[in-house]
Amino acid sequence: MKALLVIDMLEDFLAEGGALFCGKESRKIIPFVGKKVKEAHRAGQLVIYLCDSHQEDDLEFKLFPKHCLEGTDGASIIKELEVLDRDVLIKKRRYSGFFETDLDKVLKEHQIEEVEVVGVCTSICVMDTVGDLRARNYKVTVYREGVADFDAKAHQFALERMEKIYGAEVQ
Repeated sequence: MKALLVIDMLEDFLAEGGALFCGKESRKIIPFVGKKVKEAHRAGQLVIYLCDSHQEDDLEFKLFPKHCLEGTDGASIIKELEVLDRDVLIKKRRYSGFFETDLDKVLKEHQIEEVEVVGVCTSICVMDTVGDLRARNYKVTVYREGVADFDAKAHQFALERMEKIYGAEVQ
């Protein structure tokens, strides 16, 4: 079975003026991500939205500005993406989607063997989650057209690392 993992496609990252806006380049991936979500829905695949979600006093705010505060509009999935009742939404508070979440349990319950990945930021949450997927022996495809970062060099480094070190397929 295959799943589509949509990472942090949230207002604070993708809306101009968002608390941690990933830049104009990040906006360019929205149509592709939307297309992948619709394809997965049509194929009956599991769609998992990983959503950054923080408390006011989160330690991450020592490194980054406050963003994706639980219950705020900034922590909402962007309106351009289709979210169905059958989709799984997982809140996360660290870079990897596996850290203190039910992601591993959800993947096992649905007998997922292959995961397609889209979202932001390539060099942070995408790369860390892909590393943990590969450490658990999932087949992973990362879509170049479906990931973005606020740092072009870090974006390129992350794509190369996910392919050469983690063994993900980068298309």
